[in-house]
Amino acid sequence: MNHNDRAVVLFTCVSHATLHTFELSIPILVVIWLLEFPVSTATLGTAVAVGYGLYGLGALPGGMLADRYGSRRLIVGSQVCMVVAFLVLSFADGIVTIAGSIALWGLGASVYHPAGLSLISTSVEDRGTAFAYHGMAGNIGIAFGPLLTALLLVVFDWRVAAQVLVLPAMATILFALRAEFDEGTAGSADDGGAPTSLSEFVTKSRLLFTAGFAVAMLVMMMNGLFYRASLTFLPEVLSGFLPNVTEVVQLFDPESPLAEEFDLASYLYVGLLVIGIAGQYVAGKVSDRVDPPTALAIVFAGLAVVTLAFAPAARLGIVPLVVVSGLLGFLLFGLQPLYQSLIADESPPEARGLSYGYTYLTNFGVGAGGAVLSGYLLSVASVDGTFLVLAVLPLVGAGLALGLRRLPDAE
Repeated sequence: MNHNDRAVVLFTCVSHATLHTFELSIPILVVIWLLEFPVSTATLGTAVAVGYGLYGLGALPGGMLADRYGSRRLIVGSQVCMVVAFLVLSFADGIVTIAGSIALWGLGASVYHPAGLSLISTSVEDRGTAFAYHGMAGNIGIAFGPLLTALLLVVFDWRVAAQVLVLPAMATILFALRAEFDEGTAGSADDGGAPTSLSEFVTKSRLLFTAGFAVAMLVMMMNGLFYRASLTFLPEVLSGFLPNVTEVVQLFDPESPLAEEFDLASYLYVGLLVIGIAGQYVAGKVSDRVDPPTALAIVFAGLAVVTLAFAPAARLGIVPLVVVSGLLGFLLFGLQPLYQSLIADESPPEARGLSYGYTYLTNFGVGAGGAVLSGYLLSVASVDGTFLVLAVLPLVGAGLALGLRRLPDAE
């Protein structure tokens, strides 16, 4: 890589990691908010879903704005918006402020992926390597966000923790203002660029939506719904199965403030996310040897089995709980490289950029409804009942993936 390539990769990698640090800190904070505010899981799930929904809904206009105003400017604006959102969140006095803050975060976060992917695809010669580094950086943020939040909550109030979480984003903004790199130095993306007018948007959308791509979007919907439904309240669910940390290991004096604030569930949640990185790697290798629809059907089916077994296994003790949690993380994140390959197979090169927009709109936008679903289920049913219903999502995903193999465009 030349100097320009390295600068672009560093900028996008840090920005990507920062975004996911914010995103995955929210489920950890949800546990605190349920204790501090008089709010049900259904209400809080809806509030969180608004922000996560906007995170996906802004993907399509985000790509068009990046083409008009430049990716660097849009990514910096995204980081600024997320910083402001979490600073406002730190002063929240109830569910309304929490919902508004997460909504503001979602708006800021929504433009990053189309802008970041566009910047890499048009400004880096070794795009494959750059995309690999970009994905790894996102995975680091996915694991680092909840870990950092959990560690901060051991010694600080959640409001202070929210304020500290903005520091990586502020450092990213400062780096962006000082970094020297040029956009567009590697030529246009293979897809010909995202549409810049309404008529071009409609034309490319018609070209894109074959039967195969439409079914692929339904597969993405199942993935997004299950992703949000399973992860949003998972720390809270895990805490119901885990013993107090002082009963497991004598890390602290049982009467000390550290023992009171240390939440073992948060660290198991982090471990699950870290194992998910291994799932992504293995699934990426598998996608080179097995066609995406078949691989997706297998992983979705495995995920349904793990979901059904989760609560019964968790009650058997901490070791079965750790094992079933690890399997959940491995399979859940293993879906990512498989559906990315599927989208590439089901979209023409001249509409590839637009396909990314629809992908993130479906996965994050529509998928945000999963937080509402799990929040409602946990408020009216047991954990067993909740996971029983959630298992339907990967089962439907497996069926849709198998259906793709019967379509002419799936070949």
